[in-house]
Amino acid sequence: MRTIYLKLVWVILFGVLGFAMSSSIAGEAGFKPIFDGRTLDGWKAAEMSYWSVQDGAITGRSTQQNPVKSNQFLVWQLGDVDDFELKLKYRISGTPAANSGVQIRSRVEEAGPAVGYQADIDLEGQYAGALYDERGRGMLATRGQKTVIGSDGKMTNSPLGDADALMNIIKKDDWNDYHIIARGNQIILKVNGQVTAEVIDNDKAQREMSGILALQLHAGPPMTIQFKDIQMKRTKLEDRKKIVLVAGPASHGYGYHEHNAGCLLLAKCLNEAMPNIYATVYQNGWPKDPTALDNADEVAIYCDGGDGHIVMGHLEEMDRLAKKGVGVAMLHYAVEVPKGKPGDYMLDWTGGYFETFWSVNPTWDAEFTDIPKHPVTRGVKPFSIRDEWYYHMRFVEDMKNVTPVLTAIPPDSTRDRPDDAHGGNPTVRAGKGMPEHLAWAYERPGGGRGFGFTGGHDQINWAHNNFRKIVLNGLVWAAGLDVPTDGVPSKTPTIEQLRANMDYPDPGSWNWDLIQEKIEQWNSR
Repeated sequence: MRTIYLKLVWVILFGVLGFAMSSSIAGEAGFKPIFDGRTLDGWKAAEMSYWSVQDGAITGRSTQQNPVKSNQFLVWQLGDVDDFELKLKYRISGTPAANSGVQIRSRVEEAGPAVGYQADIDLEGQYAGALYDERGRGMLATRGQKTVIGSDGKMTNSPLGDADALMNIIKKDDWNDYHIIARGNQIILKVNGQVTAEVIDNDKAQREMSGILALQLHAGPPMTIQFKDIQMKRTKLEDRKKIVLVAGPASHGYGYHEHNAGCLLLAKCLNEAMPNIYATVYQNGWPKDPTALDNADEVAIYCDGGDGHIVMGHLEEMDRLAKKGVGVAMLHYAVEVPKGKPGDYMLDWTGGYFETFWSVNPTWDAEFTDIPKHPVTRGVKPFSIRDEWYYHMRFVEDMKNVTPVLTAIPPDSTRDRPDDAHGGNPTVRAGKGMPEHLAWAYERPGGGRGFGFTGGHDQINWAHNNFRKIVLNGLVWAAGLDVPTDGVPSKTPTIEQLRANMDYPDPGSWNWDLIQEKIEQWNSR
């Protein structure tokens, strides 16, 4: 009987514990750690001597021997933040003047200081739980205050609670929970479960909707600030669609397969032209930021393909996103994945892909004389351009829900290459004189859109207005937005903009004057 009783007690105890644990986990759904508790991997400061990891916490410390003369910032390197929730614990000690904070949606100036929103922290209690604009507008909302900032910058304040009573919930020389919520133009701060400040920022000229995340060590007398259990959850952008462009690492040499430079250029065009879009870029491979794709409306990939495609280790993750309706775009070599499971996934995501020993990758002058009517082709005029245009794609059966948006007839010479994985095959050779589809739009039966574009080998081709426009249109469309009547507007990139962010140093052999003439000829027709 005693044995049965003890077993019953253990069953009840474990049941209660299990319920408590599952409830805790459920309450933290979507949050992911962005600090590993052991190292500063993924974090960087202009002066690292102030920062270390001690007892599982990021520790910023100034001493008499190593004083802080200007504010220091430890910046999270893995991505910018936009709409999100951040949870962490902090502990501050030192003189009453000890001061710190968490920078959100900020920027780092060349000299090192961070500029932008700061969830404030101090020991004395003057600033703890307040929202401050570092090196900007100053105090936005003190503890216990709600502030609405008008479009003219004027601030209107109202009480949220008693500042002193809220200070009483903050522990001195002990750990406190900080919960930071950034949702559109609204920022809410909570300390130990209580709302301490709220700001609604309607000043478009001065507010920031995205930017870096950083931890501050304030100038002044010796002090210590510690942060641990840092976790973040990205939330869906309320008034914009988010396009995440993922760029593969360096590839073909200067000017070719410039994935980083190309993605940065496309993102710049989108952000300048489309106020209802936020485009962000992760460079040099699959994002190390564990939250990178969590609130994406579209993932666009520009990288080398085949077995080295950056999606290969993340097929299930991408498939989960696609099944949720997230748009998927593949540019140039990124349209190629191995046949089999990866190819089947790509068909599900974008409706077509480059299949080895079936598709081919010659370089040729494609002439697009008949532009079909589709949102992706809005504002695109007939044009011709030389690129490594892949063709003879493997599409879904009967091309169901696939709309070709760029079609051209390849020269017969491109079909006569010897048999190999990319060069030629009997089926391709039998199609001489036949049109081939080089870019396409796909509406998934289960919801969501896909876009495939086989050009993009040459960096300078982004300066062709029609070439660039159809890709920008495709990215906007795949994100689930309506494309403007005349297509996505963008300025022709300058030579300096084309050369920016290249993976390799300029070899000095390119005649940029001739390239400029070519660009002008392209866009004068």
